[in-house]
Amino acid sequence: MNMNIRAALKEGIARLRAADVASHTLAAELLLMHALGRDRTWLYTHAEEQLDSAAAEKYFALVARRAAGEPTQYLTGKQEFWGLEFEVTPAVLIPRPETEHVVEVALERLGTRGIRIDLATGAPSPPLRIADVGTGSGCIAIALAHELPHAEIFATDISPAALEIARRNAARHAAADRVQFTQCDLLQDYSPVSAQHSSGTLTTGAVPAAAHPRVQFDLIVSNPPYIARDEAAALPREVREHEPHEALFGGPAGVEIYARLIDQAGALMRPGGILVLELGYNSAARVRAILDAQHRWTKIAITNDLAGIPRVIAAELS
Repeated sequence: MNMNIRAALKEGIARLRAADVASHTLAAELLLMHALGRDRTWLYTHAEEQLDSAAAEKYFALVARRAAGEPTQYLTGKQEFWGLEFEVTPAVLIPRPETEHVVEVALERLGTRGIRIDLATGAPSPPLRIADVGTGSGCIAIALAHELPHAEIFATDISPAALEIARRNAARHAAADRVQFTQCDLLQDYSPVSAQHSSGTLTTGAVPAAAHPRVQFDLIVSNPPYIARDEAAALPREVREHEPHEALFGGPAGVEIYARLIDQAGALMRPGGILVLELGYNSAARVRAILDAQHRWTKIAITNDLAGIPRVIAAELS
């Protein structure tokens, strides 16, 4: 196959457009950048350079896989979140820009507690203890570690394969010493009962939950599974067929996990502790009702994403 970079990119765009791939131009660019190991600037400043046959074969193989439904991020093995590059594989949910609102709301709610030095006294601020539940790639936990150098973060996931990716991402971003990874269901291994007999399996470098039987969190964040099972057919093919179902589906109604997580959070947070949860489509009223019914959550507020969709709910423990 004899063509230059401009022609290859044009052909890749055409094939993805014909397959009705969303953002086909961007996908074609990212796949060509990945195939060549180059950045976007290089592509456009070397548009007349000829592709060798091996590079062309690699590129069009990637284009064919994307046209067949595989997400671009799994083909390139990476996705940006909070200005940081994360490794992603089919073992983890692909980080979305909307999930950055979880980090934004958490930092806003922490206020001065999120500043390493007390502005009034100049003394170090008390260390924060944070839990990220269902960490997946680790993107929320690591973004918070990046922003909060005085925080100790406990990240949980039920999937050992996801935790291995998260551990590598923590090492990549120099956060491995402040993010501890535990395999368990939600916060189960941090509950008072489980603290005596931890059943979780830990990734390398993690600390058993049983070593922290009295841990109390200042902040708990989560992007939990929140899609109803009967909504699977409405999902884009690349999501439905390629992203991990345990990270997508929250039960028959899609909100079942919220009730369990809110119960556990209430038992494991300090008074004044902050809970920040990503919301599924059309779930805001139901999740707020769960918080309201417990009569111990205050300052409940919902934040919309840039599309005006309720995306994050936050509350404080009284």
